[in-house]
Amino acid sequence: MDINKVFENNKTWIQNKLEESENYFEELGKGQNPDLLYIGCSDSRVAAEDLMGAQPGEVFVHRNIANMVISIDLNVMSVVNYAVDHLKVNHIVVCGHYACGGVKAAMQSADLGILNPWLRNIRDVYRIHKEELNAITDEDKKYNRLVELNVKEQCVNLIKTAAVQRAYRDRGLKVHGWVFDVHTGKLIDLKIDFIKYLKNIMEIYHLD
Repeated sequence: MDINKVFENNKTWIQNKLEESENYFEELGKGQNPDLLYIGCSDSRVAAEDLMGAQPGEVFVHRNIANMVISIDLNVMSVVNYAVDHLKVNHIVVCGHYACGGVKAAMQSADLGILNPWLRNIRDVYRIHKEELNAITDEDKKYNRLVELNVKEQCVNLIKTAAVQRAYRDRGLKVHGWVFDVHTGKLIDLKIDFIKYLKNIMEIYHLD
């Protein structure tokens, strides 16, 4: 990426959008009404709108290392609450990706400084699913499976929140778990059973 070309690229982008519609930016300035909150990884290969074919204004996006939903992270919790309570999204997607550096780093015996407490949450996912993961002998397949299980556990973390529980009761909000395959460009729906997990955790995590 040539940093000096950014503003040239911006001019070209503006021109292309105005050719599509002369009122494009006037309409864009009126506000946003996304139906979907996307929580993904900060990895530069995984561009949320591009891989979904979405346009500006269609998806509310939050990205962090390894697409984590951590209850004490004010950033992601603020995004979730704003998207659910104010933008009234009806779908939340947690999207991981194969070849995730954050997931791989979490499984290395190395001091990664400020990353340690963040990546420990991925190690917790491994601990929960240790039996299944330790049975996988192929390292690449094991990391891929950990990516999938991490997505699942972050979806469960979303379901634990009061905002998501309220929106589910009030308007049927759904949580989805996806994985992006960087080797093929394919989006994979993990078909996480939202209702099942919601029922399983309500005894402990139910919030009025």
